[in-house]
Amino acid sequence: MVNEGELMWTPGETVARGSNIARYLDWLATDRDLQFADYDALWRWSVREPDAFWSSIWQWFNVKYDGCAQRVTDGAPMPGTRWFPDARVNYAEHVLQNAAHVDAAYPAFHHASETRPLQTMALHDLASQVRRFATRLRELGVQPGDRVVSYLPNVPECAVAMLATVSIGAVWSSAAIDFGVRTVVDRFQQIAPKVLIAADGYHFGGKRFDRRGEVVQIAQALPSLQALVWLPHVADGVPGETPALGCTVLVWDTMLSGPDMPHEAFRFERVGAGHPLWIVFSSGTTGLPKPIVHSHVGVLVEHLKLMHLHMDLHAGDVMFFYSTTGWMMWNLLVAALMTGASAVLYDGSPLHGGPECLWKLAADAGATCFGGSPTFVQMMEKAGIEPGRQFDLSRLRSVLLSGAPSTPETFEWFYRCVKADLWVTSQSGGTELCSGLVGAVPLLPVRAGEIQARMLGMAVEVWNDAGEPVVDEVGELVVTRPAPSMPIFFWNDDGDARYRESYFEHFPSIWRHGDFMRLTPHGGCYIYGRADSTLNRHGVRIGSAEIYRVVEEIEAIADSLVVCCELSGGRFFMPLFLRLRDGAVLDDALRAEIAERLRRLCSPRHVPDVMVAIGQIPYTLTGKKMEVPVRKILMGRPAEQAANRDAMANPAALDAYTHFARTVPR
Repeated sequence: MVNEGELMWTPGETVARGSNIARYLDWLATDRDLQFADYDALWRWSVREPDAFWSSIWQWFNVKYDGCAQRVTDGAPMPGTRWFPDARVNYAEHVLQNAAHVDAAYPAFHHASETRPLQTMALHDLASQVRRFATRLRELGVQPGDRVVSYLPNVPECAVAMLATVSIGAVWSSAAIDFGVRTVVDRFQQIAPKVLIAADGYHFGGKRFDRRGEVVQIAQALPSLQALVWLPHVADGVPGETPALGCTVLVWDTMLSGPDMPHEAFRFERVGAGHPLWIVFSSGTTGLPKPIVHSHVGVLVEHLKLMHLHMDLHAGDVMFFYSTTGWMMWNLLVAALMTGASAVLYDGSPLHGGPECLWKLAADAGATCFGGSPTFVQMMEKAGIEPGRQFDLSRLRSVLLSGAPSTPETFEWFYRCVKADLWVTSQSGGTELCSGLVGAVPLLPVRAGEIQARMLGMAVEVWNDAGEPVVDEVGELVVTRPAPSMPIFFWNDDGDARYRESYFEHFPSIWRHGDFMRLTPHGGCYIYGRADSTLNRHGVRIGSAEIYRVVEEIEAIADSLVVCCELSGGRFFMPLFLRLRDGAVLDDALRAEIAERLRRLCSPRHVPDVMVAIGQIPYTLTGKKMEVPVRKILMGRPAEQAANRDAMANPAALDAYTHFARTVPR
């Protein structure tokens, strides 16, 4: 049994000196005459003098831009801060910048699916397809600022479409292809896309899922749509209903049919600090999913810093993190190309052909950085998988843990079952930043269950309820200064009202992230789960409102409440409480109907672990469902500490949840 905080690994001199961050420190010393005794000193400088720090990132990475880069920010406070406001950049230009300097076979993606063997897409081929696809988008009338959206599996074509969209200044957004029609429409209707790129289906768990009908329904629900691009993936041709859509219908190959042009002849649309890069969705607990908008320049400088200095990716490295195209980790896989590394894209079930599926793919692709989660480790442990014995993982040097708080046992499994000399790092951040707040540092030791440090440029603190910074106490994770990849706005959010409510309502002018955290005296971090009622479902955050909209349309359901409890060992438990209409019974048929609707209209992740008939749903006096207090009760807190009954519309409602808490798995 390994103890929390126990030393697991220390970087040797060769590893430390060969890291990108060591080279950056050397450059700061010679070019800026800045000396730092250790990482903590470097971090403190990065947050106390953010203009100097981010200016150094800009210069060290030789950012390509038009205009002037002298001003680092416009001086506005959060959430209105604009970064490098006098410069114009393009994110895709930097992702593809190495294409002009490598040989024709240099890899960009190693990709496989349940039905297709491992193949490699060269960086030259990727860049060529991006240029041709982008040119075709321009011919279709797509202008800077127009939205292009996708409904695709995790295949190279999705990266081509994203980079092509971004390269011409259009705005990208993506939904995973296993999302149901309602979930997709709830997102895309908000942003009025001009182009939809969709696959005809996907394979998962040995089954073929034809999505042509869903694509037609999505397209019909988007009156702004001017073009639909079909990617034949599992079926032959397109459905006959497409002529009724009222938009141009194209097949993928036609988007690549034009002539290519040299890299230097293609015009990347460089845009200003307030121009949208992409729209990602983070589901809240009320209303529609939040359409979060990031800027080119903000994400560019953040990803240059993250992928080089924290993830320590180098030319020739291979990054593999199992993801769908609807999760921010997919964006980071594409960002790996900035470093000269390549990425592994896998479309299918992580257990297809056996629980060792992803490890075999990692070995075959020569992965140097492997992504996992506590839930994934649990599956491996249960199946008795020992990847280090079963596969050649000689190239593997780092493991990226994300998606949920990692336990000491999670760390210990990697050192016992994968390899002893391994940099195992846990991270925490979020869709809101498309990056991390706390995470990996290649200069620091690894301790069991502990996140190594606060990331550079991220002014992270832990505050108690009184708004005071604390050390070695559990409190709210807050960010006290602006960071480049914070959203520039939410789409259609007049006066930033929803943006401010989401992150700045609790502590005015301070970003409240929504996680509980403890900061150790030596700078390590422990995340203790969500402080709000967003559902963390096996590492993917979903909104309770999405579940309520589907469930409460069923005639038998009068009201509902859902929470997700994070348990020991990286496990999750998500019960759905249902107040039934008079005469209704929660029998197997009703349970099956609820599960089927959630799976079809939302996604399999939205289906709860259990469904419980309950007498009352607890509400505040202002009419809000009391999800956070119920979650606290289910995780063992006394009701008197979890909620103020005097502020409740129905105080007695909590009693049933206290009783149910005794049955929650521990």
